Amino acid sequence: MKLTNGFDASASALTAQRLRMDVISSNIANAETTRASYVNGRYEPYKRKMVVLEPTSQSFADTLNSQMNGSSQTPGVKATKIIEDSTPLKLVYNPTHPDADENGYVKMPNVDVLKEMVDMISASRSYEANVTAMNATKGMFVKALEIGK
Repeated sequence: MKLTNGFDASASALTAQRLRMDVISSNIANAETTRASYVNGRYEPYKRKMVVLEPTSQSFADTLNSQMNGSSQTPGVKATKIIEDSTPLKLVYNPTHPDADENGYVKMPNVDVLKEMVDMISASRSYEANVTAMNATKGMFVKALEIGK
């Protein structure tokens, strides 16, 4: 078992939460973007993106066995992919919009800014919690080094 496992776990979580915050920021920035991509000769609105996070090991037993056997599996979390939200796009009646269809409806992104702000608060709190855990680990190392004085 490595002494730096606590740092490794916190560092992987910090990286994952930073990616979540970046994706959420992109969602908020594109909440009104009706021309995000060009597909089959037509512009498509922006679609909300989400980060999929997975643990680096599948179970506690796997982690325990790998640590007992001396393997160098790093504990923590990893971002495996960024997926598009499958909720339907919003239809807004605005016949003067350049992207309106023949009935006057515009396809708007499926981004709910309020939901994104809640996710942003959650990601930033998780980030802060991991910084606190990292500082606690650092404090334990400092106290351990003071024992030898």
